[in-house]
Parts: sequence; C-alpha cells; structure tokens
Amino acid sequence: MTTASGDTDRLTQLAAALRQALQGDLPGQQAQRRMMPYTGDTRRFSLEVKKGAHEGGVLIWFYEKAGELYFPLIQRPDYDGVHARQMSFPGGRRDPQDRDIIDTALRENEEETGVPARDIEVLGTLTDLYIIASHFNVAPVVGVYRHEPAFVAHPFEVEEIVEVPLSQLCDPGNRHEKPMTILQGVSITAPYYLLAGKVVWGATAMILAELKEILKGLPAGLL
Repeated sequence: MTTASGDTDRLTQLAAALRQALQGDLPGQQAQRRMMPYTGDTRRFSLEVKKGAHEGGVLIWFYEKAGELYFPLIQRPDYDGVHARQMSFPGGRRDPQDRDIIDTALRENEEETGVPARDIEVLGTLTDLYIIASHFNVAPVVGVYRHEPAFVAHPFEVEEIVEVPLSQLCDPGNRHEKPMTILQGVSITAPYYLLAGKVVWGATAMILAELKEILKGLPAGLL
C-alpha cells in the first residue's frame, strides 16, 4: 500500500521491519526481566518448572487509525481467578483443534475482539513466557491488521477493549513502579507501563518489554 505521495504507509513499513527483526535473535529473557515484579522468584525462566504447563497464545497486532499506529489490550472482567481485572493481550488456551499456537492466538483474538482471524497478517513470534500463577506457557504472536477495526468485545471474557497508541509504549516516561499486594497477601514491588490510562504489569508488561526492545532497533522515524 502506498500513499498519494508514493511513499509506503507506516503500517506497511512497520510490518516489513518487524517481520525481519523477528526472524533474527530476540532480546528474550533479558528484556522480559526488566518488567518482572520484584519477588526474587525467577522460576518462570526454568525449563523444569514449565514441564506440563498449559499452552497458550496471545496476539499483539498493530493497526493504523487517524495516522497513528495502535495495538489493542483487553481488560479482563472481575471474576474468581488470578488474572481478574488485569490488562492483557487477546489470547487464551490452546484447543485440541488448533493447528498450532499461532492458530490459537488468532482464534482467541477473534473471539475476544471480533476482528477476523483471516484478516490478521502474522509477522512472527516473540519469546515464550511462563506464567507462574496460572501454570501457562504463553507464546506471543505478532501481526498487523490493515483496516481500522470495528471491535466487538466478548460479553463474558472482556470488560473493555483498550486502544493503545504505539507511541506511548515507546515513551520512557510511561514506565513506573509501585507496591502491590498479590495472592495470599504477598507484598511486591511491580514495574508497570501506564498505557491509555491503564496500569499494565506482570506477564503483559514483560512481553511488552521485549517488544519495546525490538522496536528500538527499527529504523529511526518509523514509529
């Protein structure tokens, strides 16, 4: 796709640059650790603890709206579970009928946001991340959507779909830390991103940290 001036549009440039970057060496755990809550528990990086974990896939996808690049996050509803009310990527558990984990991410994204799986162009994947609280090993899939999305939130699984400008993730001023109380009353200090007015921490922030590191290596002016 080209603009009236003949220049390739930003989304196409981003897609090409990300596709190439995702084929190379990824920042991996080194980048993920930058947003890991300070609990001193590094078991998530152990191969042993991942044995028998559920497989999950999430989708990080970019689109253009009013000349700016965005990606969606979802806020989970208030329910009896470890991830209640948290911000996350669209995604979920791999089903037996899924061909692979990419298929999982695309299917779950369609169910949760209403955006058709067939219209997402997959660029590659980031580094898997093990989530201790729910015993899931999650594969982040990266893609683009070449339309302005008409979101339809899943009535039971999604409280809100939040459109995040990519520029906010790239802004170093949006990284913060704060004390939090998690399961069994454990007190931690958690780094988080403030994106579109929402606190994004935990596994989602760790995945975003790797994405952010990759974005730093893309051509200047692209974002």
